[in-house]
Amino acid sequence: MGSSSDMRYFNWLVLLVQLLGVVSVVITAVWMGHFQGGFAWTEDPAREFAYHPLFMVIGMIFLYADGILAYRVFRNDRKLYIKILHASMHVAALIFASIGLKAVFDSHNLPKEPLPNLYSLHSWLGLLVVIGFGLQWVIGFASFLLPWAGMTLRTMYMPYHTFWGVTLLILATATALMGITEKALFGKPANGYDKHSREGTLINCLGLILVIFTGVVVYLVTKPEYKRQPAPDEEHVPLDN
Repeated sequence: MGSSSDMRYFNWLVLLVQLLGVVSVVITAVWMGHFQGGFAWTEDPAREFAYHPLFMVIGMIFLYADGILAYRVFRNDRKLYIKILHASMHVAALIFASIGLKAVFDSHNLPKEPLPNLYSLHSWLGLLVVIGFGLQWVIGFASFLLPWAGMTLRTMYMPYHTFWGVTLLILATATALMGITEKALFGKPANGYDKHSREGTLINCLGLILVIFTGVVVYLVTKPEYKRQPAPDEEHVPLDN
């Protein structure tokens, strides 16, 4: 367990993560709502696309990161409760990501002149990240929440679960940065991105915030002093995250 000064530092960093996460969601909503024409559903596929970046930032970055941090933040609660919270937040992240994927596929498939799907590196990597995230959740649920998984299996799988959890968050952020750049350069040529427009400044700020957000989260979940210490009556298996 870290010292009290370490934990004060930890608490401020967690607060910073929450602030950056909320700001990133607000900026994405402003970008899509004000600069890109607003939101709609299948009746307007072009504006339905707006749900894609918004829900991906909410699900695959903000909620995903908070789910990872659950073991650090709720260090004095029963481990079973934290496991349920961790799994539930990632279910919510997967739901947002699924709706975000539907929005982008609809925006390509529903217009009178459909657009091709999955031609960019952003789309390839994004789909792989969501699939990997879903597999990570299923395997983690089976290993850590179902009673059939023994201590040997849990201990063996834990390092892989932790590694892929952090890696997929980094990849999700990298994919978001690729998507932001792709939309800025090719989505709307009249937006003046190369002329230092307000929209360009806004989305550059969004990218920087996402990088800082992810960097702080990775720092929090990889610093040994911030690991939750098991209670005496808990199973002695290495703690995820």
